[in-house]
Amino acid sequence: MPGIFGKIKGIFKKKSKPRAFIELKGEEEHPLSSNLDENIKYIKVIFDRCSDIVMREFKISAEKPIGAFFVYVDGMIDKDLTGNNILHALQLNPSLVRQGRQLTKVNAFKIIKDQIISTTEVKTTGDISKLTEFILGGDVALIIDGTAKAIISSVRQMEGRNVDEPQTEPLVRGPRDGFVESLRTNATLIRRRIKTSRLKMEVIKVGYLTKTDVAIFYIDGIVNDDVVEEVRRRIERIKIDGVLASGYVEEFIEDHPFSVFPQVNTTERPDRTCACLLEGRVAIIVDNTPMCLIVPVAFPQFLQSPEDYYNRFPYATFTRLQRFITLNIALLLPSVYIAVLTFHQEMLPTPLLISIAGQREGVPFPAFFEALLMEMVFEFLREAGIRLPRPVGQTVSIVGALVIGQAAVSAGLVSSAMVMVVSLTAIAGFTIPTISGSYTIRVMRFPIMALAASFGLFGVMIGLMAILIHLCSLRSFGMPYLTPIAPLSLSDLKDSFIRAPWWAMTTRPKYIGDKRPQRQARGQKPRPHPDNQKTKDVNKAKGEDSHAGKGKSH
Repeated sequence: MPGIFGKIKGIFKKKSKPRAFIELKGEEEHPLSSNLDENIKYIKVIFDRCSDIVMREFKISAEKPIGAFFVYVDGMIDKDLTGNNILHALQLNPSLVRQGRQLTKVNAFKIIKDQIISTTEVKTTGDISKLTEFILGGDVALIIDGTAKAIISSVRQMEGRNVDEPQTEPLVRGPRDGFVESLRTNATLIRRRIKTSRLKMEVIKVGYLTKTDVAIFYIDGIVNDDVVEEVRRRIERIKIDGVLASGYVEEFIEDHPFSVFPQVNTTERPDRTCACLLEGRVAIIVDNTPMCLIVPVAFPQFLQSPEDYYNRFPYATFTRLQRFITLNIALLLPSVYIAVLTFHQEMLPTPLLISIAGQREGVPFPAFFEALLMEMVFEFLREAGIRLPRPVGQTVSIVGALVIGQAAVSAGLVSSAMVMVVSLTAIAGFTIPTISGSYTIRVMRFPIMALAASFGLFGVMIGLMAILIHLCSLRSFGMPYLTPIAPLSLSDLKDSFIRAPWWAMTTRPKYIGDKRPQRQARGQKPRPHPDNQKTKDVNKAKGEDSHAGKGKSH
C-alpha cells in the first residue's frame, strides 16, 4: 500500500528543476548575400505573414538594368519623400553617369549611396538582424544586386500626439509644452532649452523583441561620472523581452525595490527635466512614453513644483511650507483623530468632546472602522474618476463624495466629523505636486491608522519613527534620500522646504553637483546703480536748497 500511494503522489507532484535563463532573440545574425534573389527569399521568410511590410522589386536605370529590392513598414515612412528621393532618382534617369563612370553592379552601391539618394540620413549594414531592426524602426532598406550590403534611408513619418500641456502637472505660470510619446520630439524639447554640446544623449536598446530605445541625458562636466556609469550599467543589465513604458525601467533601476517611497522622480515637463540636468542629475526617457525618469532624487523634491521657480521667492516659500503642512495633514490627520477619540479624549475641550459624542451617537462602528470605511470610499471614487472619461470622472469624484458622505451620515454609519476629517485629508493629498509622492502618502496612511487604533498617539509616534528611520536608510544612486536634512547641508537648505531668491542660490546641490559646484556669479543681489543713487542724492539736495530759499523769502 505505501508503494501505491507513493506512485500516486509522484504522479501529481510537480517536479520543479531550476531553469537556466534563456536569452530570447528576435532574429539570428545572418550576413547578407551578394545574390539579390537569396536576400529576397530570406527577407520574405523573416516577414512571413506580416501584411504591413511593403516589399518591391524594381530595376535601376542603367545601360544594363540592375535589380534592386526595397522594404519598409507601411504607415511609418514618408511615402512622398521615399518616392521623390529614392524611386524617382533610381528609375527615371535613362543612363546614370556619375563622375564619368557608368553605373554597373561594381560601382552601383557606392554611387547610389553617396550621390543619388538625397535623404538626410543614410546608413549601411551587412547583417540581416540589423537590417530587420532598421526596417521595423521606420527606415527604408534598399538592397542592390551584386552587393552584400543594404542602404538604409531614414524617411520616418510616424503618427503621434502633438506637443501639449501635461495633464498631470498643470501650471499657472510657466511653459505649456510637455513630453509626448516620440523620443525624437522629447529630445528636441530638451535641446531647445539647453543649447550646448555638453548635453549628451546616449541611447541603449532594451528588450529582445521590442528593442525599445532608452535615452540617457546628462550634461558633461556637471554630472558625476560615477552616477552616469551606474545608470548605464543598471539599464544594460535589464534582460527582458519587451519594454513598453518607463515604469518597466524604473522598477529595474531602483536601489530599494521593496520600499514604498519612490527613488526615481517622474515628470512630463521638459522645463523640470532641464532644471534637474543643470543641477547635475541624469534624465532617462523611454521611447513611446511621455514620462521622464530623473535620478538621483531626494525626498524634498516630491514637494517641489516647477512653478516655484517662476514665481517670486516669498510666494514660492509660502507654497512650499504649505505643502509640508498639507503633507502632514494627508498622512496623520485620520490617525490623530482616531487616537484622540479612542484613547485620549481628555485632550479635547469639553464642548468639542460633547459635540463629537453627540454626532457619534448611534454610529455602530468604532472610530478606526469608521475612518477606514470612509477612506476606502474616497479611494474607490478617486479610482473611478480616473477610469471614466475626464468630464464625467471629475463629476463622479466630487459629487459622488458629497452624496455618499451625506447619505452615510444620514444613515448613521459615520459621523459628520469623520466625513470632514476624511474630506480634508483628501484635499490635502491633492496639494502634493508629484503623483508618486501622492501615491506614497495614500499608502502609508493606512498602517499609521492601524497603529493609532491599537496604541493611540504612541502608535502614531512609533509609525513616524519607523518612517523616519526607513527614510534615513534609503539611497538613490548613492545619494542620501533625506539630503539636505540628513546629512545636514546648510547651503542646500536654500532650495528644500523653502526657496531662496535666485541670486542667493549660487551653488548646485552638494551631493550631485560637486564636480562643478558654482552655478552663477556671486554678488548679483539687485541694488540701485551707483550713478542712479548719485542722481537721486543731487535731486534731493536741490530740493532741500529750493525749500530753504523759499523759507528765506518768506
